[in-house]
Amino acid sequence: MPDLQPEDAKLVTLARSARGRTGAAEGAAVRDTDGRTYVAASVALPSLTLSALQAAVAAAVSSGVEGLEAAAVVSGADAVEQAGLAAVHDLTPSAPVFLAGPDGAVRATVWVP
Repeated sequence: MPDLQPEDAKLVTLARSARGRTGAAEGAAVRDTDGRTYVAASVALPSLTLSALQAAVAAAVSSGVEGLEAAAVVSGADAVEQAGLAAVHDLTPSAPVFLAGPDGAVRATVWVP
């Protein structure tokens, strides 16, 4: 996996921090088209379940964001879940989503079609 640009590496660091801080299954961070970042962890309540990527997109949208440049997910999973990718796609026609393991090493880059 090639080295990430500094702003993309920051997304991975923030996503890893959200995961570690909450003890959640996954953490995510998104960067909007103005360079602001939004961070979230997965939510698993009896009445509400969101992936970390869905939660980060929701945080961005609730702040008025209309487009994303990139996203990162830190998870033990082998792939980024489809609902989170769909949420990113709702805001932007094409953006990279970096999937990193719990150690922060990027394992894959998924381009939202």
